[in-house]
Amino acid sequence: MLGLATTELMKMPGTDLQFLVQLLLQYMVASLRIGAFLLSAPIFGARWLPLQVRIIMGFAIGATVAAQMPAIDVDLLTSSVGVMIIFTEVAIGLAAGLTLTIWFAAILLAGEKIASTAGLGYAAQVDPSTGGQTPVVSQILYLFLLVVFLSVDGHLLAIGTIMESYRILPIGATMAPGMLIEAGIAAAGSMFLAATIIMLPIAMVLLLINMTIGIITRSAPQLNLFSFGFPISLLAVFIVLFFSAAAIGASAESLIESALTAMQTLIGGLVYG
Repeated sequence: MLGLATTELMKMPGTDLQFLVQLLLQYMVASLRIGAFLLSAPIFGARWLPLQVRIIMGFAIGATVAAQMPAIDVDLLTSSVGVMIIFTEVAIGLAAGLTLTIWFAAILLAGEKIASTAGLGYAAQVDPSTGGQTPVVSQILYLFLLVVFLSVDGHLLAIGTIMESYRILPIGATMAPGMLIEAGIAAAGSMFLAATIIMLPIAMVLLLINMTIGIITRSAPQLNLFSFGFPISLLAVFIVLFFSAAAIGASAESLIESALTAMQTLIGGLVYG
């Protein structure tokens, strides 16, 4: 009897350890998709957001997914099939986050064109989101877009979409890889179109102002272009941006809606059939 009890006690630690390993593997796999999304999505993937915060968010959201998903065999995860599952989860999260990032880059491109038209292309500083040199006008418009994105609960809708993707495309399911490339190309094309729509009215007004300044300096050569035209261009761009705030806000809201729709289309298109 004592020997039987000792044998059972010897089995208990091994059984608990195997269960713990299976639980941790399932937890880690469930966190890959949402973690990759948080690393590549706007706001969540910004350089000013500490990496520790993103890791905690990824594991916290992944815990809810792991509690609802069916158990995964440990032998499957440690095989070549498991490696493909890991790459698939990371690819889905990165593709969803980059789709939003590419769409949001439209307002950066619009701000860059506005700045170059107004002669403010030299006024650039380090962008805290990307770490690169960006015109100040682009940063102002991008921060305006992020404020609108948070005010309309776009970040919650984005997280809700990536959570819904676990139901549409469960872990280990076969996806259509061509949809990832197609979504990236479509988002890039839409980015240029959206940037043109946002910056074209303002750029046209600035172009007319520059043409007027050119005509004046041509008819009165004693007026120096840099001492007369440049201050007027600076004042004009700020006045035009001030009166265009409502229109830019509406454009930013429409851009956010289109970006979230593109992300949802990507998630839905990953399913075969």
